[in-house]
Amino acid sequence: MLPGRMTTLFLIRHGLTAVTGTTLYGRTPGVPLDERGRAQAEALAERFVPVRLTAVYSSPLDRCVETMAPLAARQRLDIVTREGLIEMDVGAWTGRPLAQVRRTRLWKELIHRPSQFRFPDGESFADAQARALAEIQAISARHPRGRVAVGSHGDIIRMLLAHLSGAHLDLFQRTIADPASVSAVSVGDTGPHVLLVNDSGGLQRFATPPRTRRNVRG
Repeated sequence: MLPGRMTTLFLIRHGLTAVTGTTLYGRTPGVPLDERGRAQAEALAERFVPVRLTAVYSSPLDRCVETMAPLAARQRLDIVTREGLIEMDVGAWTGRPLAQVRRTRLWKELIHRPSQFRFPDGESFADAQARALAEIQAISARHPRGRVAVGSHGDIIRMLLAHLSGAHLDLFQRTIADPASVSAVSVGDTGPHVLLVNDSGGLQRFATPPRTRRNVRG
């Protein structure tokens, strides 16, 4: 067990939508999970059965809230939406096919120097990482020693993992966060620790220990 006061954060990417992997849809509202994504959300809730959560947070976008809904219902918790967890603002690239933007000169800069990249009329990776970090720090302060599920987006989760593991922002794309995957980190008195990355299996290792009675001598 790690010493000190630590909050365990389960960073969860939303499930699949009909345009996942084909369109850069950014903050486009009203993009729901498809049938595959809804099945992933139900399976996610089942995976967390051994874990007693303290709170459930989510990006306000539909695909994230829908992913977290079965988990929150199973844990009998409300979903708290936070703007700091929202997808990047991809500006003028919103709604463009990925195959199209990958052919642009700017795409090479995005891949090789993301720390210097800003989407046209949109957000920079540096700004996105900073506001997501501020959000999880606030969540951790709100739930010391808690176990908190945090629903967000692939790049946001990867940038958080890069920072918490001590990697430069330019290297964040070396980490993968698949749809409906769980990555776990602990944040607190002894510094951040990355516990799990891009997992799609059981979470028994985080099972909440049963309560035991204290022995009373008399």
